[in-house]
Amino acid sequence: MAFFPNVRLHVVTGKGGTGKTTVAAALAIALAAEGRRVLLVEVENRQGIAGLFNVAPLGYQERRVATVERGEVFALSVDPEEALLEYLELFYNLGRAGRLLRKLGAIDFATTVAPGLRDVLLIGKVKEAVGRKRNGVVVYDAVVLDAPPTGRIVRFLNVSDEVAGLAKAGPIRHQADGVMALLHSPRTAVHLVTLLEDMPVQETLDGIEALRAAEMPVGAILVNMVREQHFEDAALALAATGSLNLTSLRAGLNAAGVDVTAKAAAVLATEATEHAQRIALQETERTDLEATGLPLYDLPLVPERVMLGTLRLLADAIEEQS
Repeated sequence: MAFFPNVRLHVVTGKGGTGKTTVAAALAIALAAEGRRVLLVEVENRQGIAGLFNVAPLGYQERRVATVERGEVFALSVDPEEALLEYLELFYNLGRAGRLLRKLGAIDFATTVAPGLRDVLLIGKVKEAVGRKRNGVVVYDAVVLDAPPTGRIVRFLNVSDEVAGLAKAGPIRHQADGVMALLHSPRTAVHLVTLLEDMPVQETLDGIEALRAAEMPVGAILVNMVREQHFEDAALALAATGSLNLTSLRAGLNAAGVDVTAKAAAVLATEATEHAQRIALQETERTDLEATGLPLYDLPLVPERVMLGTLRLLADAIEEQS
């Protein structure tokens, strides 16, 4: 079964430090592996996607960054100034004049003093990519948006409210209404990335509540950096109490052909206790996430340096659970 097969726009958000961009990239690869042509978009100009795919910094033009089995992943970094220039050209035919305004600093001024306009332009470009067709056929089967963190996601997506004071009618209002129609439709899903830790989980729960209050379509919870349980349940429970018998531990290791000193055995016991307590914490936090009723996808803890092979490992985990 495919990951949310009827969704065209996958919005990925999460608390800072949870690996949001990495998971968004992995999701794009997972969707491409299903034979899709996928566009991966960033809107914060951090060039995180370029680093993950080991390519030159992304610009406003879409560029292929990976070929996955039967599918392809393209990527784009949406710049608000470029988006405004494109908007002026599209609706007001101000091509050269728009470039002159940019030189005079008017474009930067407009996108700075009117953050609601900035967000409309950013998401408007994403909307255009979702609906774009060539010879009657959609260009991209799916679009993955690496969106701002959970704490800002509702304000970022709720562009209708953001432009209420800017425009009551006209192209800007029409653009905002079109964006909201897409964001509130079954073609969109907002996925949340979290870790099984107290603060990320709480921010995820708060984000879900805020998204639901705004009537945004919430998709899945992508649980990143899940630690594998290395002990059987009984041993795990004992280790969590910090009551491991060092003599027995050392004897067991020696019997297995691992010669350790008493000091090394004590260090291993401490690490075992920390691991067991971490696993116990994970399960407690998981219970809170399960209570949301949303599907959970576990992504394994991977080496700190993320490369294309690592992204494929995470993508495989998403595919296996779909």
